[in-house]
Amino acid sequence: MEHLSLVQKLAAMALPLIFAITVHEAAHGLVADRLGDHTARMLGRITLNPIKHIDWLGTVILPLAMFAFTGFLFGWAKPVPVNPRNLRNPRRDMAIVAAAGPGVNLLMAFGWSLLAVFSTHLGNSAPDVALPLVFMSAAGVFINVILMALNLLPLPPLDGGRVLTGLLPLDLARKYARIEPYGLPILIALLVTGALGWLIWPLIVATIELLPASDLVLTLFPLLVQ
Repeated sequence: MEHLSLVQKLAAMALPLIFAITVHEAAHGLVADRLGDHTARMLGRITLNPIKHIDWLGTVILPLAMFAFTGFLFGWAKPVPVNPRNLRNPRRDMAIVAAAGPGVNLLMAFGWSLLAVFSTHLGNSAPDVALPLVFMSAAGVFINVILMALNLLPLPPLDGGRVLTGLLPLDLARKYARIEPYGLPILIALLVTGALGWLIWPLIVATIELLPASDLVLTLFPLLVQ
């Protein structure tokens, strides 16, 4: 199969990326709302409208450029505001709110993998539709699994760091939370040195191998990033 052009890569990745970021952030707000904090609802952040969640540099330009040229995904969205004081059980509920983001990315990866299976069955009857759908589905799987794995790193302010903070004993959790101001510099250092990929790539591959059409997705991945 021929290499994809940059325009084709970006076309395959744009919609999955927007959905991955938007639903991830909306999930944080929805779960917080169900657990007693209505801040996100009052600010209009429990929505699938991507404009409410997108930071154009961090959500669109940087992730697409990095994924197209390096095969790795790194970026951010506008964080959904959560007030722990409004939660019924602040420590436990903050961990649940944090876990909602990676959890919904996993669900979306499963959905995209099912679409990949469906798309392969369209190959003979509608090849002009099937091929773009297959590549978009593969991109959707990878984008969501990468975001899931990245956010599960136990590093504040990532979701995994907040989950770990909620699980640790209170005294230890307070000490661990002090890492948060240094979390982003640490993450960037891991990215620049290549350690980040080494840390999360096994989880990415293991997760994809559990999904439908895993062989197809793993086969198409090099075409999306080379």
